[in-house]
Formats: sequence, structure tokens, C-alpha cells
Amino acid sequence: MELSELIIRERVRDTVAAYTHSGDRLQLTAMVDCFTQNGVLEVKGRNAAVGKSAITAMLAPKADTASDTDPQKIDKFFIRHFVTNLRFDSIEPERVETSAYFAVFTPKGVDHWGRYRDVLVPSGDRWLFASRFVSVDATVDNSWFGSR
Repeated sequence: MELSELIIRERVRDTVAAYTHSGDRLQLTAMVDCFTQNGVLEVKGRNAAVGKSAITAMLAPKADTASDTDPQKIDKFFIRHFVTNLRFDSIEPERVETSAYFAVFTPKGVDHWGRYRDVLVPSGDRWLFASRFVSVDATVDNSWFGSR
């Protein structure tokens, strides 16, 4: 493996981790900053969000569920995304395709799980999502995700 490929891989891993950690901390701006300006976020079964403002709108808590994620209102509420088996399906100097599995936990335990399919492109020293496809394989009864 060439050093340039190793650098690409590590920058992609950093973006995946930044997205996950930002989401877990409910830092919407930092989460959306992991996308290109015209990036696409698609959750299977929902309309795709194209562009940072649409992605922000998709990810923002809804008025009727905001109290579910408001740390001031819910004692010890948390979200933890675990991403595993990150596979580099294609690595080119201007485009990387990856796939991974994820599981999301809240204080009640596992909430939902599924797969990510991503396309990332270089942007300065970072690699950003040009597109992220989220396929939720299953949720538990009364899932936090299902209420969103």
C-alpha cells in the first residue's frame, strides 16, 4: 500500500468518526460539516436531503420529539453510534467508496442498526461525504429513531 492511500484511508476514517461523535453529542453543525456543500444524505424509505441546509433540516430534532433528546429535560439521555467493519470498496485519488455496519444505543439499550454506504471526496485536508446512504435494518419497539 502506498503512503498516499494510507493517508486517504485515515482521513476517511476521521470523517466517519467526526460524523458519529458529532451526532452523539447532538452537535448538528459539526455533523453536517462532514458533507460537501451539495452532499446527499439518504435514509432508505425517506426522501433524500441534498445540500447542507436540507441535511440540517433532516437531522434537526422535530418539535414533537425535541424533549426526547434535550439533555436538560431527560436525565442521563445519550446516543452512542458504533460503526464497525468499515470496508474500503474503492479508493481513487478523487473518490472513495466505503461500506460499514452500525448500531445505535440509548439509555434503554440497542435502538436501531443497519448499514452505511458512503462516497467521499477530498476537500482541502479532509475527505467529506458526497453521499451517505443509510439503510436501517431494524429498530426495537418504541425506538428513539422510529419517533423521529
